[in-house]
Amino acid sequence: MRDVVTQSPVAGHLADRRAQLIIALAVFAALAFVPKLVSDVYVMNVLILTLLFAALSQSWNILGGYCGQVSLGHALYFGIGAYTTSLLFVKFGIMPWVGLATGGMLAALVALVLGYPCFRLKGHYFSIATIVIAEIGLLLVHNWDYAGAALGIQWPFGRDSWWTLQFARDKAPYFYFVLGLFAVVWLVTFSIVESRWGYWWRAVKDNPEAAESLGVTVFHSKMAAAGVSAFFTAIGGGFYAAFVSYIDPESVMQFRFSLLMALPAVLGGVGSLWGPAVGALILIPLAEFTRSYMGGTGSGLDLAVYGALIMVVSLTRPEGLLSIFDQSARRRTAS
Repeated sequence: MRDVVTQSPVAGHLADRRAQLIIALAVFAALAFVPKLVSDVYVMNVLILTLLFAALSQSWNILGGYCGQVSLGHALYFGIGAYTTSLLFVKFGIMPWVGLATGGMLAALVALVLGYPCFRLKGHYFSIATIVIAEIGLLLVHNWDYAGAALGIQWPFGRDSWWTLQFARDKAPYFYFVLGLFAVVWLVTFSIVESRWGYWWRAVKDNPEAAESLGVTVFHSKMAAAGVSAFFTAIGGGFYAAFVSYIDPESVMQFRFSLLMALPAVLGGVGSLWGPAVGALILIPLAEFTRSYMGGTGSGLDLAVYGALIMVVSLTRPEGLLSIFDQSARRRTAS
């Protein structure tokens, strides 16, 4: 009779983690070749926006997916990053790289300040509070004359340079930047998920009272998740300002930006490493293509297609599209 060697759960878990990391690095490396294969400027713009919102949705997923705090006001942090980077560059000549870091830290600080009262609310009350605060921020910027008020801020045109993050002739540098941002956010999430903070966040999401009885500091856990989430969201906002070279309150702080950060994670699977990327890969190209080819008809067909897809997936796969692969894996294991 042959000996059967069983793998310990810990060793199996570590092997799964290594496999996930190897697959992720392979995906990032493969994506780096995309600009060599795509020559159409419009398609490249869609790919850049897809990766951007994959990174933003993963940032939202840290707070909403892993910690269970459904924020619908992340447009505030996106706008903070965009306006900080733009003001420092346009008004003071400070390079966007400094603006990105400054905007990220400022957004994290704002998230901590706002988290003190907001995290004392629960469930939908917290979500409503985030919407209200983001709308207040939008109104304040609308009346902020130094930042151009409703007219916004126009970036000065210059030669193509990584130093100023301006590229008019070739969009590939923007693609590589946002690919790097997505990779960093993914790797940070990957490292946190199995750390003490990651276990605390999931415990807070599942049952805050039980987590607190076991020694988890619920309030501090939520604050940490909010700070990390806001930091990366603001960096995405700063990049977006450099990418479009012009911002105004409506273009970076509208409520739709908060939805576009949350919906990919919801569609792909909240609380998962690849759910936001899968959701963004479907929603962002769909939104861009339908708006381009059907938005001008005046029929609203683009919005109907977009909403119908979300409704179908929500009704058939409430746990997200990645649950399809999880169920397939369980069936193979059982068989």
